[in-house]
Amino acid sequence: MGLKDMTELGAVMSEDERPDEQEEGGVGTAVLERPETKEQPQSTDDGDADRFAHYVSKDRIMESRITGRPVVALCGKIWVPKRDPSQYPVCPDCRRIYESMTGGRS
Repeated sequence: MGLKDMTELGAVMSEDERPDEQEEGGVGTAVLERPETKEQPQSTDDGDADRFAHYVSKDRIMESRITGRPVVALCGKIWVPKRDPSQYPVCPDCRRIYESMTGGRS
């Protein structure tokens, strides 16, 4: 960072934050604060879809249980399976898609 860069940096800081140009050769150190941001993983694990059991391939469910990675249901819901699906009614969208794939056989 050259002297020109330090002058430009000093121009964007408030008067109190400008480097003291009298210290050791006229160059100081400035600290710029950055707000900490946390990335929130995108999930569709909310709403009405939580009230239904969804169709997902058995292989994907087993993989999810081992790795903890989310699965994608036929209806498009993305989530990590943790609940007993037998306690919930089948998702109407998943059922419709599954029946269209199998020719109406359940």
